[in-house]
Amino acid sequence: MEHVNGDTLAGARKVIAVHINYPSRAAQRGRTPAQPSYFLKPSSSLALSGSAVERPAGCELLGYEGEIALVIGKAARRVSLEDAWTHVAAVTASNDLGVYDLRYADKGSNLRSKGGDGFTPVGPALIPADAVDPSRLRIRTWHNGQLVQDDTTEDLLFPFGRLVADLSQLLTLEEGDIILTGTPAGASVARPGDVLEVEVGTADGSLTTGRLVTRVEEGTTPFADFGAGPKVDDLQREEAWGSREAAGLAAPASVLTPELKAKLESVATATLSSQLRKRGLNNVSIDGLQATRPDRRVVGLARTLRYVPNREDLFKTHGGGFNAQKRAIDSVNEGEILVMEARGEKGTGTVGDILALRAQVRGAAAIITDGGVRDYAAVAGLEMPTYFANPHPAVLGRRHIPWDTDITIACGGATVQPGDIIVADSDGILVIPPAIAEELVEDCIAQEREETFIFEMVKQGNSVDGLYPMNAAWQARYEEWKAGKAND
Repeated sequence: MEHVNGDTLAGARKVIAVHINYPSRAAQRGRTPAQPSYFLKPSSSLALSGSAVERPAGCELLGYEGEIALVIGKAARRVSLEDAWTHVAAVTASNDLGVYDLRYADKGSNLRSKGGDGFTPVGPALIPADAVDPSRLRIRTWHNGQLVQDDTTEDLLFPFGRLVADLSQLLTLEEGDIILTGTPAGASVARPGDVLEVEVGTADGSLTTGRLVTRVEEGTTPFADFGAGPKVDDLQREEAWGSREAAGLAAPASVLTPELKAKLESVATATLSSQLRKRGLNNVSIDGLQATRPDRRVVGLARTLRYVPNREDLFKTHGGGFNAQKRAIDSVNEGEILVMEARGEKGTGTVGDILALRAQVRGAAAIITDGGVRDYAAVAGLEMPTYFANPHPAVLGRRHIPWDTDITIACGGATVQPGDIIVADSDGILVIPPAIAEELVEDCIAQEREETFIFEMVKQGNSVDGLYPMNAAWQARYEEWKAGKAND
């Protein structure tokens, strides 16, 4: 195979990069584009395998992203999807390097953050495009010898031919131009002294580019005052490293502390409902559902998923692949409750056994949907409760398109926002605004203590007149009873 050399780099008049293309990366970022979007990298950013790249002086976050690069073999202008791949001469490995410290500076163009000298190493070998199936390629990245990215092109959001055809609608792709096709999950941050390696090959291992090697060095020339300088915050650190945990940042404090959760689990749903009504909240119950585990009581924070009515042309673009339903299931966290808006449509399933099992494996506390459930026996056999309208054998696409996640939705007649506290048991399902949860549960505990006293008094033969609710005389006796309990 031919190797990438200086002539290869000199032939690239432009380098075009795709923002998000791998489902794993989309899940990590929490967004899945409906169409591909791009940015330009200068050809001066290209470098050969074995080169060094500087982390600019004063910068903290040099991000790396292993990618498959397409090398254009013949000019492409307004080419069809069917013909697009014939305009690609070869594929090779690339590393889309960039400094998150400068992302703010160019309003999304990525010019300085991604365009530095040496920020696009490619190589070492070129695999002829006509020798491979573009949907059967594998990409791997190593950071200091540790495998950190490993994915295939089988389920790309935007197949390679589509990228070529799409770009050619408005601009001419010229011979030698390079398209970077996106990175899978696992991209992170490199420091001076680190070694990065990227390899692209066929899924069966019969063809390979070999490892593209890049060494990271510390820059020594500071930025001048007449241009934008490095600036980072915790959001940039989280995005660069891939997660708050990887960045060494504390997890955001959850309103649902273990103590609050224990208190909410200790009081009856009826009591919570009563206290919510006293605060003027009468429309906070998700109604009309049944439970696979009526013996269980669950408390958790809401994650949300919205289905819209099926429209065949939109289902083609939003229903397949790593759609909103799969993204929601695959991102639900330990103790969270996935709440689905299905408009009360009972004529099809909204979740089945495989996705319900995936939610359970991820630690979800429950799934709540005001639509149907497929594979009912298997779903009912899971430890994780599912609350649903009815069983139904039909697949999702009969009535629904999974549309978006983590937005305000309606479910079973109630409005649910991401982060709301959900309490569910055999008595019903309540939505509790997190801002009032602490005060609410303390009043519930006080109410149940009073009701325990009243129950004892009725059991002893007392009339409920003046006792339920308590008048002043009974209130005084209650205070004595409560003091006695405290001293026990």
